[in-house]
Amino acid sequence: MNLASVILVLVTVQRLGELLLSRYNTSKLLARGAIEVGAGHYPLIVSVHAAWLIALWIWGRGESVNLVALALFIVLQGLRVWIIATLGGRWTTRIIVLPGEPLVASGPYRYLSHPNYAVVAAEIATLPLALHLPVLALIFTGLNAAVLAIRLRAETRALSGSASAAS
Repeated sequence: MNLASVILVLVTVQRLGELLLSRYNTSKLLARGAIEVGAGHYPLIVSVHAAWLIALWIWGRGESVNLVALALFIVLQGLRVWIIATLGGRWTTRIIVLPGEPLVASGPYRYLSHPNYAVVAAEIATLPLALHLPVLALIFTGLNAAVLAIRLRAETRALSGSASAAS
């Protein structure tokens, strides 16, 4: 197995693990009275991310690896872990609002209101570049930006207290 395949296995396992953690956290939050907002666009987000990973497997698994881009991707994973650790049981891939709970303002949230989206945007561009796939980096950066525009609108409304955010 070459380095590109090892990287793709690790990223795939990581993403599947995160989906399990998200599902667990979501069920716990909902049991505490939280509400989900913007569920209508969630399948679109999942589709873009799944297509990104599938495209990387199809065109990237046999590629050599750009070690500089890989190093940046590894740094991004550290930031991803920091974000998940900061949110703890409130981290989820969905927009889940727990009424009465203050917004998290520690960790990376001291610097950015949506650090996870910044990291994800950088990952979507960086991993294809690490595998010498600049066209995939461009395509999925554009697709991610489109779904992020929808997502950020819904999440901003939800976090500012409007439970009627558009799906």
